[in-house]
Amino acid sequence: MGAAGADTALDTADVALMDDDLSKFADFLTLSRRTSRILMQNIVIALGIKAVFLVLALTGQATLWMAVFADMGASLLVVFNGLRLLHHRHGTLESSLNRSTQSKEI
Repeated sequence: MGAAGADTALDTADVALMDDDLSKFADFLTLSRRTSRILMQNIVIALGIKAVFLVLALTGQATLWMAVFADMGASLLVVFNGLRLLHHRHGTLESSLNRSTQSKEI
C-alpha cells in the first residue's frame, strides 16, 4: 500500500492503534466503553441539576445566586467525574484473564 496509503488510512480512521500488539485492542474497547458510561453520567448530572433549578426557579424558591453556584458545582462534578478516566490501567482485561486461568490451574 505504501506510505501514502498508510497516511490516508490514519487520516480517515476514527481510531488508529499505533502498535503491532493487538492485545491492546481489548484495552481500547474497555476504555471506550468506560468513557461512554462516564459521558452519559456527566450528561445526566448536568441536565438533572439544571432541571431541578429550573423547577425551583419556576416555583420561586431559587435565587439567581443559587443557580449560579449550582451550575458551577455541576461543572466541577462533571470534570471530576471525567477525571476518573485517568486511572485506567493498561492490561486490566489481560491481568483478569491471567488470574482466572491461574485459579483454574490450582
